[in-house]
Amino acid sequence: MYIPEHFLMETEFIYKSIEENPFSILVSESKNGLEATHLPLLLSEDKQSLVGHFAKPNPQKESFGKEVLCIFSGPHCYISPTWYETERAVPTWNFTAVHVKGILNIVEDQKKIHESLESLVKRFESKDSKYQINSVDNNYIEGLKKGIVPFEIKITHIEGKQKLSQNHSVERRNLVIANLDLLPGENEKAIASLMRKNLIQ
Repeated sequence: MYIPEHFLMETEFIYKSIEENPFSILVSESKNGLEATHLPLLLSEDKQSLVGHFAKPNPQKESFGKEVLCIFSGPHCYISPTWYETERAVPTWNFTAVHVKGILNIVEDQKKIHESLESLVKRFESKDSKYQINSVDNNYIEGLKKGIVPFEIKITHIEGKQKLSQNHSVERRNLVIANLDLLPGENEKAIASLMRKNLIQ
């Protein structure tokens, strides 16, 4: 990913961005060319790997032992040149994104597989949810496990980009924030918030 120095995301925010935007695109190369799967990935506690699973028919399961790329997209939105104090400007897009490269390994240890499924449920179920994977009929769960290919991606490289108008003056960035605040979209609100935090760093 091309990252000008002023758009470079700090390591701490990279991990936070993955945790806040866990639905990723996993890209790998197969005998048919490039393949991509959209799926949630969880960062391990030691931040050394990503954990997830494929549906068994997915051809990307053949990528084990190979390098893969995982793309995590954060909030993003259009930035209009009409928001600036000058007419010498062009449209652009503000966004955050994280790219993770790593080696894909298939997980066969049944305890690890069950723990990974528990972690997924715990991460995405609401705090007041009564659903627990251990309360579901065990035979049903074991049957479903036969239809997935659990994996772990050992991270070899990680980088993040946050394009938040850092290449513009503080005056212009404040104008962008003010205009984003007027828009109803969640992405626009999120980018405005990130821009505001970036200004006071």
